[in-house]
Amino acid sequence: MKQLALLTLTLSALVSSSLTFAQSASVPLTRAQVRADLIRIEQAGYNPAASDDANYPADIQAAKARVAAQNAAQIDQQRAVESMGGTQEHGSSEAGKPTAETPAPSIYSGH
Repeated sequence: MKQLALLTLTLSALVSSSLTFAQSASVPLTRAQVRADLIRIEQAGYNPAASDDANYPADIQAAKARVAAQNAAQIDQQRAVESMGGTQEHGSSEAGKPTAETPAPSIYSGH
């Protein structure tokens, strides 16, 4: 009887610890992240103000699919640029930027 109780206690501890770990992996979204997602979906063609309840699931699913396709295209483009060894289009480069230091003295100074 003690072995059954010990086995039950051990299994319940293992299951509860695995469930706790699974729950800690999901991080709640911030308000800014939710707002950014809504803006992206609206830009993809979803209008939450439209009162067409008959097409609600299909409309938002289509908009989400367009956003996912855009994200996949951006990731593919970024990977292609990185695999070629180039820089991103919207990256920053300091090449040719003048320095804020004082200019070097002339090679003819002191003669």
